[in-house]
Amino acid sequence: MAVVFITGIDTGIGKTVATGLLGRFLLKKGIRAITQKMVQTGSHGISGDIIIHRKIMGMELTGEDRDGTTSPYNLSFPASPHLSAKMEAIAIDPAVISRATKSLETKYGVVLLEGAGGIFVPLNGDMAIIDYVDLMKYPVIIVTTSRLGSINHTLMTMKTVLGRGLEIAGLIYNTYPAVTREIEEDSADVISSFMKQWGIQGPLVKIPGLEQDYKNCPDLDFSGIFTGDFFGAEK
Repeated sequence: MAVVFITGIDTGIGKTVATGLLGRFLLKKGIRAITQKMVQTGSHGISGDIIIHRKIMGMELTGEDRDGTTSPYNLSFPASPHLSAKMEAIAIDPAVISRATKSLETKYGVVLLEGAGGIFVPLNGDMAIIDYVDLMKYPVIIVTTSRLGSINHTLMTMKTVLGRGLEIAGLIYNTYPAVTREIEEDSADVISSFMKQWGIQGPLVKIPGLEQDYKNCPDLDFSGIFTGDFFGAEK
């Protein structure tokens, strides 16, 4: 069984869509995969991102979605996790997140754990997301984009993750919203070049923008990310 962490180079970068597409791919491969959102802000009831995951994956909400296991912190104030928690007079406890993930691991072959914002977003006064991922030693998938500024943000995120000695399983290149062809192609080329220089074995996989109803989602090939032991995961 495996847990993979999905982060982005910034907020609003397409992590939720990417996570759903990754889950869809694994399900099509016969892997019992589930997604989890470590902290959801700006949401009431069942996590909004989890609902999107399920639509993209083509599956109904699960019991773990309804009891909060797939979103152990669901906070109403739309802000960074530490501030959203402060607004509700609580502090985010990393142990609560890890217990929820471990519970999912007992039932599913792969858990896709989506972060909140970028890799240095604070969870509480003592820990940023990168600290938690480092503690758990999860392999990381980075979601980037073709928008202006993405090269800088992507390289900094990659360097940060590698600097902690963590594995980067691959990058997902979100081509929405559209930019000029020259920028889209050049940014992908630059990022791919640095991936090779820095010894990242995983691929850079492009994903398209999706309609908001998430119907007729494409079946994309993420096999370059999920190699080896991943396909030996319990189904």
